[in-house]
Amino acid sequence: MAIGQQSGVFQGFDVNEDVVANRVTTVSSGIWSSGGTTISSGSSTAGFFSSSAQSASSGDYYVDVHQEATSSSTSEVQFSIAYGHYAGSGSKNATDGTNASQAVYSQFKNIILAPTKAKFQYGAAGSETDSNNGYFIAVSRARMREKIDPGNWELRIGGMANGDALRLIDDSDATTNSSVSKGTTYFNIVTGSISGGTAEYKLDGTSKQYYGRFYPYLGVYYLDASKLDLNSGATQKGVSIATAGSTNADDANSLKLFNKLNTTGGYFQSRREEDIKSTHYFCRVKNSRYNFSQNPTYYTGSGELTNPNFTTDPRTYITTVGLYNANSELLAVAKLSKPFLKTPAREAVIKVRLDF
Repeated sequence: MAIGQQSGVFQGFDVNEDVVANRVTTVSSGIWSSGGTTISSGSSTAGFFSSSAQSASSGDYYVDVHQEATSSSTSEVQFSIAYGHYAGSGSKNATDGTNASQAVYSQFKNIILAPTKAKFQYGAAGSETDSNNGYFIAVSRARMREKIDPGNWELRIGGMANGDALRLIDDSDATTNSSVSKGTTYFNIVTGSISGGTAEYKLDGTSKQYYGRFYPYLGVYYLDASKLDLNSGATQKGVSIATAGSTNADDANSLKLFNKLNTTGGYFQSRREEDIKSTHYFCRVKNSRYNFSQNPTYYTGSGELTNPNFTTDPRTYITTVGLYNANSELLAVAKLSKPFLKTPAREAVIKVRLDF
């Protein structure tokens, strides 16, 4: 039986009492495949895997990172790593092929930066430093949905000489306030950890150590190459990634960051966040309505009630709610978890929620 229709007559909603619109709920969930929050080196089902086929085609530009071996039917791209240089170093020049590193840098610059900005920057507000080259981590759109949850990610890059890993987070201080940031707002990428539930910064004296910028709504992380090139014994620690800057050769810098992630200590924890708008419809079933059904099993072949007692004591079971527009066109169907017995002595209010 469908609420909203009885013998061809629809029951309308009182928009002031029966409809509650535009209720917004913020939902945070694991960003990786199957709702996972973490991928780490060494895992066969939630680790770092690349594809040799992809390397042969678009590998000059970026490396796709899967959570499983690409031979698996459930392997999916989680994020991509690309190296960019404002002048094209580290890749073939235009006379011998496509200047990949310059194309990558320019593309991200055009998407992210204001027209007046020529280069990416990093550092504290008011004392930013231009970054000529760096590594872009772009999370797959299918993974991030609306945005990456600021304050709820940590990237650990392994491969330090002492066997430790470089731990990076953002400085949004948004772990308990996930409503921050709109548009292309960025946060600084700094050393620290969220393993204790809140951001704990690793300071150089009393100052944060800056490595790049994080753009939550774009799902993009920019890491300055010179900072990753530092060794683990430096005051500001790096991972000795050894970024190369040849003038006419593919130095495969993107693979260098991938390899650092895919060593002991490599780890990427993150969550996504989205605002879900909901409209609630309160379908009010009064005692005098919907006590009979048009279901063929309700009647005999001659048109009599299958159960003669229904003449004086009608009974139906509500299982489905149909929502129609002004043209009597069915727009949505909601199913009850179990049939609801309806008689002249019983009323009901069924709440239907539509999420957008």
